[in-house]
Amino acid sequence: MVHPTPLLASLCFWTVRAIAVAVVAVAAPGAGRAQQVSPPVWTVPEVGALPDDAHGRLVRRGRDLITATYAHVGPKVPDPAKRYAGNNLACSNCHLEAGTKKFGLPIFGLVELFPQYSARLGAEITIEDRVNSCMARSMNGRALPLDSPEMQAFVAYIKFLSSGVPAGKALSGLGTGSMPELDRAADPVRGKAIYASACLSCHNEDGSGIRRSLPSVDLGYMVPPLWGPDSFNDGAGMARLITAANFLHFNMPHGTDYLNPQLTVDQAWDVAAYMISQPRPRKAGLDKDYPDLATKPVDTPYGPYPDGFDQQQHMYGPFGPIRAAHAKK
Repeated sequence: MVHPTPLLASLCFWTVRAIAVAVVAVAAPGAGRAQQVSPPVWTVPEVGALPDDAHGRLVRRGRDLITATYAHVGPKVPDPAKRYAGNNLACSNCHLEAGTKKFGLPIFGLVELFPQYSARLGAEITIEDRVNSCMARSMNGRALPLDSPEMQAFVAYIKFLSSGVPAGKALSGLGTGSMPELDRAADPVRGKAIYASACLSCHNEDGSGIRRSLPSVDLGYMVPPLWGPDSFNDGAGMARLITAANFLHFNMPHGTDYLNPQLTVDQAWDVAAYMISQPRPRKAGLDKDYPDLATKPVDTPYGPYPDGFDQQQHMYGPFGPIRAAHAKK
């Protein structure tokens, strides 16, 4: 279901395509006042247009780290000291089109939003901290040193994608989008049938994806695994139902975008439930997440919880009763 860039079609997406993101502010119409539309347009900058100088090379390396993470910091790279990732995924399996796809967990426009408070850590974090959170969870690995060439390249690329973004401006298209929630629990059993018809042909019955090289995983995946030992761990954002369901609805099957979803709302919730119900690596220390339990997202698939609802309901919903209980406190 989570396809790589041509992940979530080629996993190695070596050219960032320029896309226009219109941020439109619409004033509510009122008596004697016409509707006002202000459409400032911001375009994702083209990496290929950068000169072949130190900065250009650093940004291009950052893009390559996003699109072929396994080749630079994966668990099979020749230098053991560089094996920061614990799986052979690429960041672009989740941050689609090298982090430029609207509602495909893009990374454009993020730099201006940091530092920001992280409820998960109970502290203010930098953009470097956020990168390392992905390394520890989605990549099932360990933190990059803040002064490492790899971290510098990641940050340079993220900053480059934010070129021209006004300070403090949150752009349209960030995150995974938002669709209506169900008034029932998402159903992994129904989801299995949807997976068989919409996802299995690319991701395999066992969710193992399609390797670039059959003998080994050194070259990563054409289609990434959705569960199993080489997937993201249970502390990753994609292991949460709300994140996964919206991501799948607006991006999958491959070729889908937020303007033309292929899965219905119910199908997306159920197939996401099936995906997160499958075995994957376990991250140690998850009980330390969210020091203030009142800030813990309702779909966090691991405890402890600040309410009387069990893990099953926190994983699959319905979430309305949980939110209602929290609102009374």
